[in-house]
Amino acid sequence: MHSIVLVDDHAIVREGFKRLIELEPDLEVVAECRNGDDAVEAVSHWRPDLVALDLSLPDGSGLPLIEHLLSVHAATRVVVLSMHDGDPYVSEALRRGASGFVTKGVAPEELVAGLRAVMQGECFLSSDLRQRRTERPNDALDPVNRLTAREREVFLLLAGGRTPKQVAADLGIGQKTVYIHRASLMGKLGAGSELDLYRMATERGLLPTTV
Repeated sequence: MHSIVLVDDHAIVREGFKRLIELEPDLEVVAECRNGDDAVEAVSHWRPDLVALDLSLPDGSGLPLIEHLLSVHAATRVVVLSMHDGDPYVSEALRRGASGFVTKGVAPEELVAGLRAVMQGECFLSSDLRQRRTERPNDALDPVNRLTAREREVFLLLAGGRTPKQVAADLGIGQKTVYIHRASLMGKLGAGSELDLYRMATERGLLPTTV
């Protein structure tokens, strides 16, 4: 029996994923978590085979949490489940150690397929992400992909409406450091304000859709 921890701040979403997963006779959801602190505690206690992780959590971005969870239990594999369906989210999640990325817009069967693929040691991307990478071979020319990992984090948080002070708290870095990264990334992107960052992120589908 493979043990799975679900991390999503929406109870209805967690319940839907849980029911889908537990239709499989060899998969079991051992814990449900709504934030990063709960996820760390659950992974420490259960030492699960896999964590299914949403990136948008009330206590900050799920990206740094990937590395934290893997540091708690290195044998755990992480599959990201997210409304985000574009780079740098996907590339950054994989760089930080995620073994798979499944968007919430694909057929439910892909979630189970992704979990199984990852547990067999494969790296899995949902079908929409694979198709997009095939259709957009020139993504390397996008200036967003010239940002460092930390600059990408700061870019996405600022574009999402976080203040520099909030970004510093989210990432566990100094506010002065945030301003340094902000100046660097805005220079690389040719942006003059946070509004420009929002526009760039929106055009690339990097911000969650408001429901």
